[in-house]
Amino acid sequence: MTSPSSLDERRTLWIVLLLNAAIAAGFFATGLIADSSALIANGVDNLSDTAVYALSLVALSHGPTWKTRAAMASSIMLLIFAAGILLDVGRRFIQGSEPIGPTMMVMSAVAGVVNYVCLRLLQRLKNPDVNLRAATTFSFNDFISNGGILVAGALVLWLGKNWPDLVVGLATALIAIKGGIEILRDARAETGTKEKSA
Repeated sequence: MTSPSSLDERRTLWIVLLLNAAIAAGFFATGLIADSSALIANGVDNLSDTAVYALSLVALSHGPTWKTRAAMASSIMLLIFAAGILLDVGRRFIQGSEPIGPTMMVMSAVAGVVNYVCLRLLQRLKNPDVNLRAATTFSFNDFISNGGILVAGALVLWLGKNWPDLVVGLATALIAIKGGIEILRDARAETGTKEKSA
């Protein structure tokens, strides 16, 4: 029989999965329209988050070992995504870009509200396992990145330059790298604890 806490976790993960899928689509659309590295970077980020939440959902019905492996897969996915952003920022730095500040600001504000809701929903869960802690890390990273895009959009609008957009794209990649490493360490620590208790 499924416990109430497990049902609550499953319901929460479904909500944040669907919200992140919607935000990813919004980031991609506005990123292409606004020629923004920061928006596209966050679209990729939210898309990878959606995959992570899907993994977390599957992990709920499996044992602790599977959950730890799912968290490790999440961290590797996040690091790969970060590498892709770095390449995109480098390309735009060399080839140039013309980001649209107001579009960046509006999209980041909408995404910030959605990611804050996701973060609060995940933080309400009691005794989260390694996979749910990973999901919380992803939502926190997204919320911070949204604030960066808002500032970058204002600077792009004010200065008429593309470098604030590129800086936020770079910062998003660095935040993703940090988050990926933290999740990997958490998963390894969980594995070490299980091995000692075995």
